[in-house]
Amino acid sequence: MKIIVPMAGRGSRLRPHTLTVPKPLIPVAGKPIVHRLVEDIAGVLNQPIEEVAFVIHENFGKQVEKELVEIAQKLGAKGTIYYQNEALGTGHAIMCAKESLSGPAVIAYADTLIRADFDLDITADSVIWVKQVDKPEAFGVVNLNTDGEIIELVEKPKEFVSDLAVIGIYYFKDVSVLKNELQSVLDNNIIHGGEYQINDGIKQMMQKGMKFVPGKVDEWMDCGNKEVTVETNTRMLGFLHNDGEHLIDYEVKQENATIIPPCYIGEDVVLINATVGPNVSLGKGCHVIDSEIKNSLIQTHAHIKNAKLDNAMIGNHASFDGNFTSISIGDYSVLE
Repeated sequence: MKIIVPMAGRGSRLRPHTLTVPKPLIPVAGKPIVHRLVEDIAGVLNQPIEEVAFVIHENFGKQVEKELVEIAQKLGAKGTIYYQNEALGTGHAIMCAKESLSGPAVIAYADTLIRADFDLDITADSVIWVKQVDKPEAFGVVNLNTDGEIIELVEKPKEFVSDLAVIGIYYFKDVSVLKNELQSVLDNNIIHGGEYQINDGIKQMMQKGMKFVPGKVDEWMDCGNKEVTVETNTRMLGFLHNDGEHLIDYEVKQENATIIPPCYIGEDVVLINATVGPNVSLGKGCHVIDSEIKNSLIQTHAHIKNAKLDNAMIGNHASFDGNFTSISIGDYSVLE
């Protein structure tokens, strides 16, 4: 089994945090988004992973490439890096990894997190992972026949088709079939929204009678912008806490400090006259002094004092001193 992860863009909706760190590498509950995504998919597949192929922009840099390869290696898999330097769509991004498009594979976009517990139907030609939503008109949805098979993809339907939204994770029994269809999309310059889309390849597979079925996830968490990323951090902390996962480093330095779970507290964190939690992630090396923080995502080596924060997202090496409440500041920023 292979996992293909298109993640070429840094993520403009999450600026300034993505100016120095690609969005899929921003930590949620102490672990990068893409790391959690790949691990969760591997857990659902419940079979050996042969390769994890990442499609990135060349300007991500060699250190990022090294970290991505290490994610694959921790699963006992080969890590492969491909480049998509122009934003030409999902179909184009997948085809940038065409050398790895063979055999059974999962394709997953790296700005989402899931919680799922279902048996993958490996007899189907493809499984499209979906989540039941309240406002299907805001999403791409699947249309099912009476046998529960997917017969149509509908983008943001004006009239009700179904409430099963496509979340951007797909299984293909033989991904080379999708590769052939996407090659046809590229060769024939089939473009929607100015881009080459995976859906056009999937629709061609459906027209040839291939069997598509839904795989329903229990939770679908977005990391598209600051607000939803902070919310996703909160939800993930709750899940991990309920799972009994140890989230607080054993050597946190505390002086007149209170931690209200669930929280993630990384290595070398210092808390002085501080109340942290609930729903707070503090990355490695953070210092929190004379402050209260709740419902917030703080990355590594940030220094925070004289603050009362709620719904905050603060980047690496940032320094914050003040009484703001809902903020979003990027790496190496200073507010005093």
